[in-house]
Amino acid sequence: MPAEHLRRRTHPVVRRHAAASPSGARVLGASSLALISLAAVLTLRSLPSIAEDGWSSIAYYLLGALLFFVPLALVAAELATGWPRAGGLYAWVREAFGERSGFLAIWFEWVENVVWFPTVLSFVAAAVAYVIEPKLANEKVYLVIVMLIVFWGLTALNFFGEKSILRLNNPAVIIGTLIPAAVLIGLGAYWLLAGRHLAAPFSASALKPNLGSVSNLVFFVGVVLGYAGIEMAGFHAKETRNPKRDFPRAILFAAILIVGVSILATLAIVVIVPRGQLSLVAGIPQTFDLFFKAVGIGGWATKLLSGLVAIGTLALISTWLLGPTKGLYAAERTGDLPPELHYVNKRHVPVALLIFQGILSTLFALMFLFVPSINSSYWMLTALTTQILVMMYILIFAAAIKLRYTQPDVPRAYKVPGGKVGIWLVAGTGIVGSLFALIIGFVPPSGVSHWPTPIYIAVMAGLIVVCSAPPFIVERIKKPNWKITSPDNVLLDLDDRSPDASAAPAAGLAGA
Repeated sequence: MPAEHLRRRTHPVVRRHAAASPSGARVLGASSLALISLAAVLTLRSLPSIAEDGWSSIAYYLLGALLFFVPLALVAAELATGWPRAGGLYAWVREAFGERSGFLAIWFEWVENVVWFPTVLSFVAAAVAYVIEPKLANEKVYLVIVMLIVFWGLTALNFFGEKSILRLNNPAVIIGTLIPAAVLIGLGAYWLLAGRHLAAPFSASALKPNLGSVSNLVFFVGVVLGYAGIEMAGFHAKETRNPKRDFPRAILFAAILIVGVSILATLAIVVIVPRGQLSLVAGIPQTFDLFFKAVGIGGWATKLLSGLVAIGTLALISTWLLGPTKGLYAAERTGDLPPELHYVNKRHVPVALLIFQGILSTLFALMFLFVPSINSSYWMLTALTTQILVMMYILIFAAAIKLRYTQPDVPRAYKVPGGKVGIWLVAGTGIVGSLFALIIGFVPPSGVSHWPTPIYIAVMAGLIVVCSAPPFIVERIKKPNWKITSPDNVLLDLDDRSPDASAAPAAGLAGA
């Protein structure tokens, strides 16, 4: 089913849940949908980049929920229940704007993962450093070497298919994400209740974001990336007992849970780690380390939790290595990529695309060696990931609006309330939030060393162009013999129960 390939970062636990219900069975209530959303969205990796803004990060989380998180969830529910076809976002955008735009959407989904991999790999390398020697987390060469070893090792494992990997991923995500998140919140609570020194003293004025400083507004980018993936819930709206009643309730409940957990875990970092010392790459193990040293607990506790975080993140990377390439393979069937990228092995794995993905991600990983600081490399790739991601989401929001006009009679189990005014209000808000994240991503953040601002902006703009241009170039140079003559039907999910399955093969992700 399309949900199997969804996103940012969709945990394997969600995929197992999705597979448990037969298609068409209305078995999910509001609480089940909310928990699916929690598993799909919650991640530790983005917390340090948001903690950079201290107590005012609370305001950014709430603003992100209003301008992006909730609109995306509601719009995705309408699209998923109106067009529950193999292909996910590829099918939605294609229905609204045509095949070219559909390919552009799925290209954005694939290439933003290529950019995202180095950031999450650096997170793994930093966590491993705290198991071996914490000082290594500040060494560029160490980070890049570990990043590339881990990435190519996981890529090679995926050549054997994903079934065996997923059996390990499910428990790994639980022990590597949910447990460390709970511990992190507990440490923050203890720090406050014990009256320990706060790295960022609390005051009412500290809660107010500095809207007069553009370099502070840039932290909104981290919030948007942290919220991406909520559209996963939309793919389960048809399995909901009463979509009109339960889906809004589920989104409200999920928003409270996700925003609440994210805020509490972020504030734990804020109160323990001094802002000037916070590492965007190693912020989570750094928080554990500072806490346990302060209370006199041995380094074993930091090593244990850092190891768990590394395991959970490895599972996350492994999950997302193969999914996006499956989506891009679907585009190959329409002749959008050269024959050199068509090879699929006997286990139905698009090996050529995996290698191509690995080469591009390696080039982005090497940025860590040439950018002024590790934090700067990490932030630039985070901002670039978000900018590509929101361009894809803008297409989704726009598709929802257009389809209300061009296909108003298509049944939707869930429909954004308020008629055309309602869809314009909800999807329009999402477009505004996405555009804001896109524009503000060009601004270098305060407190992070970087190139001079004009150079920084030029590099970011150049990277956006490089990542966005291929679909337009392909349109001009592609040849008739680029179409796959004998596609891998298993890989394309052509046995999907959707009536349009043959026309809209499974696109990769539609979230992390």
